[in-house]
Amino acid sequence: MAIHKVYIEDFEEEDYHLIALHTSLEDYRLAYFLNRELGIVLSKNKLDIPLQVKEVKSSFIRFSYEDEKKIIQWDLVQNKNEVENIENTTTTDLFSNTKNSFSSSAYLLPEYKKVDFFVKIENAANEIDLDKVIAQISKIDAINLVYSVAKNKIKSKNNLIF
Repeated sequence: MAIHKVYIEDFEEEDYHLIALHTSLEDYRLAYFLNRELGIVLSKNKLDIPLQVKEVKSSFIRFSYEDEKKIIQWDLVQNKNEVENIENTTTTDLFSNTKNSFSSSAYLLPEYKKVDFFVKIENAANEIDLDKVIAQISKIDAINLVYSVAKNKIKSKNNLIF
């Protein structure tokens, strides 16, 4: 019987662009403005992106659009998510069996903690002018900063597989 090895490097060459967005807009408003500026139709995906960070399960909201003519997949993905943890403590004192809750932040790409959203454009190597897309996105008043993220700078690439 022959043994076939598959290396993860074979899958890292996926054809996508990643654009970082810094904004205070809500996700649905940002999707609306992106639709208007880029001429796409992002809609909320029924499936969020699940991620487990340090024993805490989190999910990130995702808006998707598939351009069937050009076979391009657009995704607007939340990078920050507030997660509330409830901790049961059992002690034998006045405050026994109290529930402590605290919130923490979970990040889709932890190396980009200041980024609020990412736009991932798949299968668009020759179809999309990335500089033009960034210029169109920067026309939105509520976006403070927009830039392209180099794929070789991303440490947690596996979180972008969805």
